[in-house]
Amino acid sequence: MDDSELIKEIKAGNVELYSELMGRYERKMYAFVYHMLRSSGLEHMSEDLVSETFYKAYKSLNTFREIDASFSTWVYTIARNTVLSELRKHRGGNIPLEESGVTPVASLDTAPEQAMLRNERVIKVREAINNLPDKQRTALILREYDQLEYQEISDILGQTVSSVKSLLFRARMSVKNQLHSYFFEPIYEEYEGMKSQ
Repeated sequence: MDDSELIKEIKAGNVELYSELMGRYERKMYAFVYHMLRSSGLEHMSEDLVSETFYKAYKSLNTFREIDASFSTWVYTIARNTVLSELRKHRGGNIPLEESGVTPVASLDTAPEQAMLRNERVIKVREAINNLPDKQRTALILREYDQLEYQEISDILGQTVSSVKSLLFRARMSVKNQLHSYFFEPIYEEYEGMKSQ
């Protein structure tokens, strides 16, 4: 049974089929919400927001029209709006990783210095993504993490495909520029306090 047949059955009263529909998108929604929240250190809320997304989708299922969008696009849009609403509540309050309940853990087979550098890089990239405007951040996550096509991102964001490509270009350039000094910082031969006088 494809999505549209499932949705017809659910609308007709077979509500137990909604769990099957959720099962088809649960992992994708979790990955999307997790990536959207991770840059703000709120990834520990992913499961709750995915549940909220599916609850909202269920409550509005009777208003869903396949003519306007696929179920996939529709549920991504609900997830995006749910995450953005949550991020607005936390705006300005960038939660440190220690408080988010997620502390980077080094792999046992990785040297401590390498693990520390890798964690530092991850944090820098998260910060750079977090600094992007909402639409750029969403487009980047949908494309790079969820591997969605330009048309799907276009439908979710309500933008043209060319606008999505432009958003992605600006997002990538912004992340690159923000990380430039971190990855390409000049090596100083003299350390503070050891400078020749």
